[in-house]
Amino acid sequence: MTGFILILLTVYIVVPVFINYLVYKNSFFRRLGAIVIAYGIGLLLGNIGLFPQPETTMIELVNHKEVVLTDEVVSNLYPDNPFLTAEHIKVNKKLVADMHDYGMLTDDDVRYFNIYKLQDTMTGVAIVLAFPLLLFSLNVRRWFKVAGTTFLSMILGLVSVIIPILIGFFLFNNSIDDAWKVAGMMTGVYSGGTPNLAAIQRALGVNNLTYIMTHTYDLIVGAVFLLFVMTIAQKVFLKFLRPYKMQGVTTEIDPAMIESVGVNPFFSVLQKKQLMPLLAAFGITLIIVGLSVGIGELVPQAHQTVVIIIATTTLGILASLNGRINKIERTFDFGMYFILVFSVVVASMADLRNFDMSYINLFYWVAMVYVGSLVIHVALAAVFKVDADNVIIVSTALSCSPPFVPVVAGALNNKEIILSGITVGIVGYAIGNYLGIMIAELLFYFG
Repeated sequence: MTGFILILLTVYIVVPVFINYLVYKNSFFRRLGAIVIAYGIGLLLGNIGLFPQPETTMIELVNHKEVVLTDEVVSNLYPDNPFLTAEHIKVNKKLVADMHDYGMLTDDDVRYFNIYKLQDTMTGVAIVLAFPLLLFSLNVRRWFKVAGTTFLSMILGLVSVIIPILIGFFLFNNSIDDAWKVAGMMTGVYSGGTPNLAAIQRALGVNNLTYIMTHTYDLIVGAVFLLFVMTIAQKVFLKFLRPYKMQGVTTEIDPAMIESVGVNPFFSVLQKKQLMPLLAAFGITLIIVGLSVGIGELVPQAHQTVVIIIATTTLGILASLNGRINKIERTFDFGMYFILVFSVVVASMADLRNFDMSYINLFYWVAMVYVGSLVIHVALAAVFKVDADNVIIVSTALSCSPPFVPVVAGALNNKEIILSGITVGIVGYAIGNYLGIMIAELLFYFG
């Protein structure tokens, strides 16, 4: 079993490098996208019979330990410790071994748990390492230089996204498990991007299959959204909104911005002039993670993961204010490597055999958010006199993330708006975790 674990660990570390190579070398895979490829490979690993099939007791143990761990069960497992209760029991290898010896778990359950612990550890480590690296290249000072109209459109866009998410929560709360967590994930991804979706999934402990299906539906509906904004959206919106007024200036995009949209090849990080600074950035990341874990230890265990995610986000933003850290090249790409690790691992944890038609409601919810947010955004923009191009580029930046901004701007024949759009998208990366967790915690009381 130890040999299989080591092989699996190696696969999880190496596959994202291979994915980046495919995306760099082949235009088809580049269009498909590294995240999509990572999910595909992960789902393949998890659903071709490589992993043992656990019994219901083990599934409940790793997802909802209170279902199987009652005080009566604990007293039977540990009769010599009458004061021990289910509340004080942690799910670890010792508990699993004791339950196996007692006859509650099978050999396959034990093997499954060993694999699960590796996967669970890797997803947690990948996220806390990714976010500081993703945020180091932020230029916070540039946020305040975004054109007033674009900033207004960003605020309207965020409001437009949150409204249909809240409506969807009350519509689907009884048909989607942990709808409040899904609402938090949606808020994160539609104000930031995939990194925020992954971080909030980890922070809130969202079921892996729910996470995969949410993001899969987002990719499907998002493709239709992009087709719309790149073809007829401008003509449609100009019937309700004023046209963009060209400024007649050329705006330079600094290297940090270009890095964020993935223009440079991933493998340039292996060059010595970039490798050494990146190792220094990784060292700073480890310090941030250590501080965040220490902060997490100050709160009750149930809230530790949320606090750690918020702390790494905040400390990452603060570190970006340091000029030397902010200028280190390719930190964003380094952070995205860990997001790919997360994506492969979490996809391999999703058992498609557990899929049922209740997940179709996720599709309806995602579609409602895309359509609803666009309609509300246009309506608000008409009231506040925001132009059509700003609405389109901000909606793209928030819903699809910065890499798609230059493409859509090209379709609009408006290069002046690229810098503002990318800046809005990067602001979204920074605030997505805060907004997502805040909305989830708020809706928890209505669940």
